[in-house]
Amino acid sequence: MSSDAFSQPYREIAPRLLGLRDAVGFSAEELAQKVGVTSQVVERYESGEVEIPVSYLTDVARACGVDLTALVSGGDAHLHDFTLVRKGEGLAVERRKDYDYRNLASRMTGRRMEPFMVRVPPKAESDLSWNEHSGQEFIYMLEGRLEIWLESKRNVLAPGDSIYFESRIPHALRALDGADAVFLDVIS
Repeated sequence: MSSDAFSQPYREIAPRLLGLRDAVGFSAEELAQKVGVTSQVVERYESGEVEIPVSYLTDVARACGVDLTALVSGGDAHLHDFTLVRKGEGLAVERRKDYDYRNLASRMTGRRMEPFMVRVPPKAESDLSWNEHSGQEFIYMLEGRLEIWLESKRNVLAPGDSIYFESRIPHALRALDGADAVFLDVIS
């Protein structure tokens, strides 16, 4: 394997996905059905050649009965009562080159939601990346302005604004005004 084979974080996560699926005894088709994608999508994410959405990792972790932390970091969560994360800390979930995700509860076992601190840079509307997944999502704005598209509906959020939506709705986001947008994102 070349020295740059793991230069993208999803290349480190992909073998864990395949190993987990094998360990629980699911075929690609069975896992696809459980998480609401096609078997081709499962195989593409397991190949390590494409970025893997955090929402997909969350769905796989639930379907396989493991903690998201195990898929992202290769380690396990150990705390049962509470977890304290100081400012600027949190498990980096490097799923996209242009977004900075920090899981704020990675050390807690038995989570029913995944809270992230997310930093998104500005970009052209033509460069939007669309996503959809099972569950619901809650975004609370902290810094900057965020444009979030829910299908064809454009919404602009400023600090103190929030939005709660069904994650199955195709959605895309970008920061506005030439500055990063920072927000709390809770996925269930």
